[in-house]
Formats: sequence, C-alpha cells, structure tokens
Amino acid sequence: MSPSERARHATRSLLLAAVVAGGASFSAPTVVANGGEAPLPVKSQGSFFIGGHKLQSADGSWFWVDQMYVQYQIPTGNPKTPVVLVHGGGGTGSVWESTPDGREGYQSLLIREGYPVYIVDFPRRGRAGYPAFTGGNIGSIDGTQYIPNDVSKTTWQYGWTRWRLGPAFGQRFPVDQFGYGPVTPESPYGTGVDQFFKALVPTVLDDADVISDALVALFDKIGPGILITHSQSGLFGWKTAMRSRNVRGIVSYEPGFVFTQAGLPPPVPLYTGSMVAGTVVTNAEFAKLAKIPIQVVYGDNIPTTPVPDIPADGRRAQVIVSVPFAQQINAIGGDTTILHLPDAGLRGNTHFMFSDRNNKQVLAQLLKFFKRKKLDRLDRPGNGHHDKYAEWNDDGRGHGHGHH
Repeated sequence: MSPSERARHATRSLLLAAVVAGGASFSAPTVVANGGEAPLPVKSQGSFFIGGHKLQSADGSWFWVDQMYVQYQIPTGNPKTPVVLVHGGGGTGSVWESTPDGREGYQSLLIREGYPVYIVDFPRRGRAGYPAFTGGNIGSIDGTQYIPNDVSKTTWQYGWTRWRLGPAFGQRFPVDQFGYGPVTPESPYGTGVDQFFKALVPTVLDDADVISDALVALFDKIGPGILITHSQSGLFGWKTAMRSRNVRGIVSYEPGFVFTQAGLPPPVPLYTGSMVAGTVVTNAEFAKLAKIPIQVVYGDNIPTTPVPDIPADGRRAQVIVSVPFAQQINAIGGDTTILHLPDAGLRGNTHFMFSDRNNKQVLAQLLKFFKRKKLDRLDRPGNGHHDKYAEWNDDGRGHGHGHH
C-alpha cells in the first residue's frame, strides 16, 4: 500500500470510528477551486429563479416567461456586502465563474475576499430559459407573438475585434492579457479562444425593462448590495439603480450610458456614420444615479482616433460618451469616476478584463473602490447610523431589507 493509500485508509477508519462512537461532527463541505488554489471558504450555495410571469396557451396550459436565473455562494465567517454580477451581450453568468484559460473568475476571487456573490443569467438567456413554447417561432403561442422572433449569435470575427482579443481576426496586440491558451492542431488559435467562443449563446431580443424588473426583484430579496455590470448590461444596471434603493453602488465594465433629454450629447462621429450617445431617461430617474458611488472601467487597446473597423470604432465612441455621463451626474451632486486600467499600470486588457490573465490585479482595483467608498461593509438598518437613502421616493420597491 502506497503512503497516499495508507493516508486515505487511515482517514476512512477515523471517520468510521467517530460515527460508531456517535460523536461525529461534520462541517459544511469544502468547495474545490480552479487551478489548485486552496478550498473556497463557502458556507452555503445554491440557485433560484426570480421575476417573470405566466403565459397561457389556448388549451389552458401555463408557461413561465422572463424569469431570471440566480446562483449564489455565501462565504464563511462574517460576510461583507453582497455583490451581484451581471453578464453582457452574447454570454451568460458563466463569464464570471472561471476564465477561458481555466483560472479562477470573479466568483471565486470575491468569495475569497469575503463577499457573498450572486451571478445571474438574465431573462431569455442561458439557464433562465429561452421563450420557446408549443412549437413554431420563438416567442409565439397560438400565433400570438409575445416576444419578437429575433435571434442572433456573435461570430468569432466580429467578437475578436469588438472585444479586443486583437487588432484583426487571428491577430494579437503587442501587449495583451487575454488567456489564449495552448495552440494545438484542434485549437489553432488557442484552447482559451475555443472556450471563450464556446461560451457564447444565441441572443433573443432583450428587453431592458424586463431585465431590470428581475434585477430589482433580486435586490428586494437580498437587501442592500453592490451591482457589477458588463457591456450590454450597463443599461440594465442604471435602470435597476433608478428603481431600487438597495443598489448602493455600481461598477460597470465598458457599458453604454443614459442621459436626460436635455443632456443627451450629439451622435458621435465614427469612421463611417455615427453612434447615438445613449438612452434617454427622465430627470428624476437620472437623479437617482447621483445617490450612489459609480465607477466606469475601461481596458486597453481602445482606438483614440477613428478606425475603419466599426466594432472597435464603436468602443472609441463609447469612451468619449463616458465623460459627459460622469460630468452630468457629478454636476447634480453625484460621485461617478472613470478608471482606465492603463492609468493604474494595467496594460493589455480586453473588453473582458475580469477574465484576463491579470484579473487578480483588475479585482484589486475593484476592491480599492469598495473600500474607498465604504461599500465593503454597508451600514445595517437599526445600527444607529443615518441611512442617506431613507428619503428615497420611488415606486415602492426596494424598501424591504433582506438577509445580509
């Protein structure tokens, strides 16, 4: 018997003896992390669905639609503020779980820092389910089109430059942090690239109000927390914060923006055509964003002058629009900052900087923001501290306090 076999045999014998003696005491099972890291300090984990509504077919059958999937992990000890992670276009919550090249993602890294983590697949996407019912077109029941029959999926070629894996399809930037992984005959661009594009899913036409409805319901359930959005979900995050006092801060990775009608900047000229600056919201809605600290984060290798690659040029325009967004919020008493990772010494990051090879350093910037804005441990109701959100006047949502 080898030493390792003897050790396993001894462990089994001790456990059996404890059970026979009636004195066994078992702690919660540990969760093994990616990449050989120490076990994750997880006290509980699970999943649930939230939001949505029922539809009925002509024969009386019921279907759920527009619900959101949520998975959660709660760390041991005295947890810090809950963090909600929302994926962007073309993907699911898996983008937060682990990196394409197999390292720990934000889910595990935040748990190690003591933060409860809630990851969503938003409505009509991934594990939330697609709006397909009794056959026929997507979103149709008995010939009635409840959801537009509009489905798409991002190609490798479009995603490569849009998300800055490189300057052109199959090429890399001189300085880059994407985890391409080993090149093999089966994976000529790298095994990490294959994993990245395998994770993309078909996208049914999204509805910002449906998604923000579900996110508001989630914050109603879990209480005060921090919202982290990415790309497409930036809009959903702004809308959620406008309606829920439980959103106490937002970090948004390369999002789109909202403005009042009076504050909407003119379209941004592109190499070809122009890009609308953002989505229009009411003055009252926009003012809600001035109640919370916000950080907008950009990676590297974003063009600074017009380029013929339209996906990449659109990201350049987005950076331009971020400036009036922050200025207008701060002008009404807000606290919005823009972080360009190269300014923090982090170079080569893609649109998915939280999955890049230096994602621990990117996370360090996030944790600095949490601590600087006192988001790491929010004041609990009844602890003697003034709640600056007590005067919040909204549609009645967000006034309940869930478990923390």
